[in-house]
Amino acid sequence: MTFRPIAALLLATTFASPVFAAPQVYQFDKAHTNIIFFINHLGFSNMEGEFKKFDGTLNFDPENIAGSSVQVSIQVDGVATDVPALDEHLQKADFFNAAQFPTMDFASTAVSITGENQFKVTGNLTLLGVTQPVTLDVVLNKAGPHPFSKAPAAGFSATTTIKRSDFGMTAMTGMLGEEVSIRIETEAQVAK
Repeated sequence: MTFRPIAALLLATTFASPVFAAPQVYQFDKAHTNIIFFINHLGFSNMEGEFKKFDGTLNFDPENIAGSSVQVSIQVDGVATDVPALDEHLQKADFFNAAQFPTMDFASTAVSITGENQFKVTGNLTLLGVTQPVTLDVVLNKAGPHPFSKAPAAGFSATTTIKRSDFGMTAMTGMLGEEVSIRIETEAQVAK
């Protein structure tokens, strides 16, 4: 798919135009999507975890990226660190409290273009019943027909950093880092 020059995209975000088609609904390809986080452990390492259970939709128009939106719900009992005892502990009340708050949810509120195939997605993240604004730095890796299904497809890389205490998660302060780095690699396509 050919993309318009960035100047044209910037103009498109300034002046609403009926020329643009409505965004299409893309479904996440869970086999090719990873939601990964990193947190410092005792100053020695940045330990890694991943959320394996999630769902959501992407409303995406590659000709009007600023008109796109995304919604994701992550089941916190799907956290995986390759250490079963740790995974179980992370679901307890002092961390994700899966019994009371089974999901954390992100819903975008705005998309702004920052460069060629680069943009910021701002939205609200709700974790432990607390909602805070979060901004993801996103790169559009590729958009176009999927070579197998022929359906419209798109791939993205996204990063952000949050402070866990902003959501009331303060367990093991001083042993675990305050900041949590999040990296998302995803593919999505229009369902046929």
